[in-house]
Amino acid sequence: MSRTYRELLVWQKAKHLATLVYCETEGFPRSEIFGLTSQIRRAAISIPSNIAEGQGRDEGRIPTLPRPSSGFNPRTRNSTWNRA
Repeated sequence: MSRTYRELLVWQKAKHLATLVYCETEGFPRSEIFGLTSQIRRAAISIPSNIAEGQGRDEGRIPTLPRPSSGFNPRTRNSTWNRA
């Protein structure tokens, strides 16, 4: 029986957190709507989004150690991490 990400308690709690963050940031100053408010909201919504994306990507796989993102550009990785 396959479980969807919506059945995961961690996804449900992350979605609830994102909802709370949106409610709390409603009271932030209008001058911050494209700055701090936007950044906090994007961070909050990224948590349940990443859980859902990861569940879809790994469906049918046996869980193992985390693997590097398949969408990450190796050229960027080499130029950034291998500077010593």
